[in-house]
Amino acid sequence: MERLSGLQLLDERQGEGCAAQKGDRVVFNIRLFLNRGDEVALNTKQAQYFSQERLRVQDGVPLIDRTVTLGRREVIAGAEHALIGMRAGGYRKVRISPHLAYRDEGLPDLIPPHAVLVAEIWLRAVIEASKVRAS
Repeated sequence: MERLSGLQLLDERQGEGCAAQKGDRVVFNIRLFLNRGDEVALNTKQAQYFSQERLRVQDGVPLIDRTVTLGRREVIAGAEHALIGMRAGGYRKVRISPHLAYRDEGLPDLIPPHAVLVAEIWLRAVIEASKVRAS
């Protein structure tokens, strides 16, 4: 993973296939934690709005299959930069500084302003042009 100020790699497991790059559509799951260890209940709160086909449960926790195009700022910057270079089936745990997440705004009732986050990210598939590479 390319070093970016404010993004620290804590753990990583390699996947297989081609590495995700800007312009690729990716399917991923993410769990967010405040730096002090409390989980952000984002998946739990959002799960009620998604179809069952987009949900999976891992260790008793609902995860949402999220699809974004890298480089279009469809996810917080820290998560997007962590996804770049990952391979399908891969995992990364990263610490994200506030300027790469929710800055001084936070998310009401979920993430306080200026919060440092720890994200666990699983890359499920890389979609390039009309090809799909999954694990």
